[in-house]
Amino acid sequence: MALSTPRFGRMIPAMVTPFKEGLELDLPRAAELACRLVDGGSSAIVVNGTTGESPTVFYPQKLELFKTVVAAVGGQVPIIANVGDNCTADTVAFAADAARLGVDAFMCVVPYYNKPPQEGLYMHFKTIAESTDLPIVLYNIPGRCAINMTADTTLRLAHDVPNIVAVKEASGDVEQISRIIAEAPEGFDVYSGDDSATYDLMRMGAAGVISTIGNILPDRMAEMVEACADEDWERADELNRRLLPLMEGLFETSNPILVKKALELSGFPVGGVRLPLIDATPEQTERLKKIMEESGAL
Repeated sequence: MALSTPRFGRMIPAMVTPFKEGLELDLPRAAELACRLVDGGSSAIVVNGTTGESPTVFYPQKLELFKTVVAAVGGQVPIIANVGDNCTADTVAFAADAARLGVDAFMCVVPYYNKPPQEGLYMHFKTIAESTDLPIVLYNIPGRCAINMTADTTLRLAHDVPNIVAVKEASGDVEQISRIIAEAPEGFDVYSGDDSATYDLMRMGAAGVISTIGNILPDRMAEMVEACADEDWERADELNRRLLPLMEGLFETSNPILVKKALELSGFPVGGVRLPLIDATPEQTERLKKIMEESGAL
């Protein structure tokens, strides 16, 4: 028997940000990609997250991107705008601008570089949530933020703040994630932040995944998470094993270098990456192509 469907669904691509040859935003391609993701079975879309190169897409460009995706697929699936920053006041102001464009929810990452204590994290997210009526997805990714948001802090926010409704957990700490799943209030969803961990976390009760591979194979990743939701573990395991080499191969170098290359190899080019990221090397491209061929992505 399938689990009840979470508010944002189960397979949510963290959409790449398409660029033109000169690395300016390619808004028509962004609209095409959003439609392609929805047609492929995505249940929601995260716009301008890590995979969308949020550090090098400045605020005015982020707003253009949100507006474009809302115009393309708004009303079909929830649009989750990444507005997270390491300054609370800036995040509150930017979230207000984004809300006026018709996005459905916000994703907010743990503040990076300034390394706040856990009480600072609690106050940061509580302040943002109290400034808006829109639901908020927390994003914990210690490998990029230098600090981990503990289970205690996540659960405190989940219980205390009504519009904090989910977390994307990319800590890799299974004990921490299992505790959040077990002790979160009803209606608070835990999403895997790592494609390769999704099967295992859904066996523990996670809602689904905010996905990188979903840019390339949204239909197959959606099929896998739905099999998990149906508790058809044998089929889910089989589907997961077929995807696992590509899930892992996409992270040979910094994301989203190889997911953009994979889209190009798939016949849907979305441009390169902005410095300080650099495009895939010929050797990386060849290895990626081989993995894609072996996994049926080409």
